[in-house]
Amino acid sequence: MAHTQNHTMRRVLRREIAGTIGLLTDEQDFRAMLRYRTFAFDDHTTYLHQVEALLKTLAAQGSHTTVALFDPEEYAEFCAESGLEPDTPVSRTRFTAQLAATGPTVPYDGRPLDELVPDLVDEAVRRATWEYATTLLARIGTCATCGEDIGRASFIRAAHLLARIVDTASPGDLHLVCSVSSAPDTLVAVLRTEGRTEDTARLDESEALEFTTVLALGIATRSACGLVMRTTAPDSTDRVYGWRLRGEHLEPLTAGEVFDAYCTDLDSGDLVSPESGVDYCVPPDLADDGKGTGHSH
Repeated sequence: MAHTQNHTMRRVLRREIAGTIGLLTDEQDFRAMLRYRTFAFDDHTTYLHQVEALLKTLAAQGSHTTVALFDPEEYAEFCAESGLEPDTPVSRTRFTAQLAATGPTVPYDGRPLDELVPDLVDEAVRRATWEYATTLLARIGTCATCGEDIGRASFIRAAHLLARIVDTASPGDLHLVCSVSSAPDTLVAVLRTEGRTEDTARLDESEALEFTTVLALGIATRSACGLVMRTTAPDSTDRVYGWRLRGEHLEPLTAGEVFDAYCTDLDSGDLVSPESGVDYCVPPDLADDGKGTGHSH
């Protein structure tokens, strides 16, 4: 009787444990793992099918599982720095545990992997963008005139501008994009919020942090920077408007400029047919206090 009770209790506890699976999302990363004798797979498609089957089984048992992006190069570096033998399942488990705590992850919600993987890759890109922008901000240093940390001051200014943008938006769902031309690549941050009311806007903290950091980099480096907002609400026309960054201030784009920006393919430069039922317009007044960081770098 006691044995049965203990077994039942352990089964109940198992449902309380959250797990993480490190996923090799593309063929190249998968092939890189074939060098390890203890890696049990030799076909990427079969591997993905087995991972998906395991995720479904765990979900059916009531377990919560997150999926992390497993990078073979980062894994090799982790083993070298930790003094671990990389050709063991235990080392891969320890690396996956670290990914769960520090890396990009998405929860398994029952969707097929081919739908889940793009979200995981997007999360990894977002994390990499934020880390890169944070590093660049930290390297800028202090103002030669007043000694204030330029990166920190720019972040504060960016947070203020974001707050004004959200506060002046109409109720509904918001989709805000910030792009900063920073050599060698253009950095892009996206912020979404659903069901904004006149009084509240539920922002995702991670997205808000990443967005603010990218905008701060544009402010600190005086880089070319643009922001585009799309608002969606029931029984009303979607509104699209935007700004360009001028120094530490946002300059409204005209309706024509917003139309041109929104209806141009970023990769090819070709025109894209405008959507019906969308109002390309000038943005609302931000009522900005006009105070920047005060740095003339």
